[in-house]
Parts: sequence; structure tokens; C-alpha cells
Amino acid sequence: MENESDENKKLSLKEFFSLGEVGSYFFRRKDPARPSNINLKMMHGVNKISIIIFLAAVIYFLLKHFLWT
Repeated sequence: MENESDENKKLSLKEFFSLGEVGSYFFRRKDPARPSNINLKMMHGVNKISIIIFLAAVIYFLLKHFLWT
């Protein structure tokens, strides 16, 4: 019964638009216990660039659809 009530619970706008995992990916502290080498740094750099480009494209298409129609 408890699981059904959790699944039927609707998200608020604040929860829907929260950065969550993406925000913590960009704004986290360095962890000394985490291994660091050039391959990991390059991979995370490429991931950050791709996330930024994707978000810019989504914003562009939304603006194009709603403002320049």
C-alpha cells in the first residue's frame, strides 16, 4: 500500500526543475579518495561540454518554437 501512494504522488514544479544529479556533477568538491588521471579528466570535460551544448540546443529550440513562430 505504501508504494502505491509514493507512485501516485505528483512532483511539484520545484522538484521537477531541480538540477539534482546534473547540478552536483558540475558543482562538487574534489574528493581526495577518488582516483584522478588524465583519462578521467578528459572524459568528464567532454561530458560537461556535451551537457552544456545539449541544454543550449533545447533552449534554442524552445525559443524558436515559442517566440519566432
